[in-house]
Amino acid sequence: MFSRLRSDIQCILDRDPAARTTWEVLTCYPGLHALVLHRRAHWCWLHGFKWLGRFISHLARGLTGIEIHPGAKIGERVFFDHAMGVVVGETAEIGDGCTIYQGVTLGGTSLYKGAKRHPTLGKDVVVSAGAKVLGGFEVGDGAKIGSNAVVIKPVPAGATAVGIPARIILSKAGESPDVAGTDRKFTAYGITQDDDPVSQALRGLIDNAAGQEHQIAMIWQALETLCAQQQVPVPGDAATKELFEADKFKQLLGK
Repeated sequence: MFSRLRSDIQCILDRDPAARTTWEVLTCYPGLHALVLHRRAHWCWLHGFKWLGRFISHLARGLTGIEIHPGAKIGERVFFDHAMGVVVGETAEIGDGCTIYQGVTLGGTSLYKGAKRHPTLGKDVVVSAGAKVLGGFEVGDGAKIGSNAVVIKPVPAGATAVGIPARIILSKAGESPDVAGTDRKFTAYGITQDDDPVSQALRGLIDNAAGQEHQIAMIWQALETLCAQQQVPVPGDAATKELFEADKFKQLLGK
C-alpha cells in the first residue's frame, strides 16, 4: 500500500512543476486523495459491499470534486491534475501512467446494465481539460485527447484526438512508436502546435498554392525570355512575379 502511495506521489512530482515537496502533494492534492479513497471504495465494490463502496465514492466526490465510480479500474501512477469536475464511469478503465485534467468525463452512451459502457484508456494517455470520452471503446497507449474534444470512437495508440466530434491525427512514427521510446517527453494538456488537423490541412493548401504560383511564374519568365528572343510582344497579363504571401497566411495559423 505504501509503495503504491509513494509511486503516486512521485508521478505527481514528475509531472507537475508546481509540486514542491512530498508533504505538499500528500496534503494538498485532491487528485491523490481521490485515488486513495477510490481504492478503498473499489475494494468494497469487489468484495460485495456495494453500498459502502458507493458511500465512500460519494464522500470522495464531496471532498475532492472528483467523482469516480467504485467499479472503475485505475492503474498505477495515474495523475488527476486539478481534476475538479472529473467523472469516471462504472465500467471505465484507466491504464498505468495516465494523466487526466479538470472537467473530463469518461462516460457511457448505453443504458444496458452489465455492458461495457465506458472507455478503456491505455498506458500513458493524456486527457486534457474539458474532454468527453463517451462509449465503450479503447484509447490506445500514449494517445492524447485535446481540450474540450468529444471522442466517440476508438483512438489508435500514439494518436491525437481534437475537435467536436473529435478528429484523429495518427502517430507521426506509425501505429504506436511515438509511445514506445524510453525518451518520450510528457506533453502537458496533451496538445502541441502541430496537433490541429484543420491547421495542418490549411498549411498543406497554402504550400500547394504557393508551389503552383511559383511554377506559373517560372513558366511566364521562360515565355518572356523566348518572346524577347523572337521579338514577339509579351502578353500584358503575364504573371512573372509571385504575389501569393504564403508566410503571411502561415503566421495567421500560428506558425
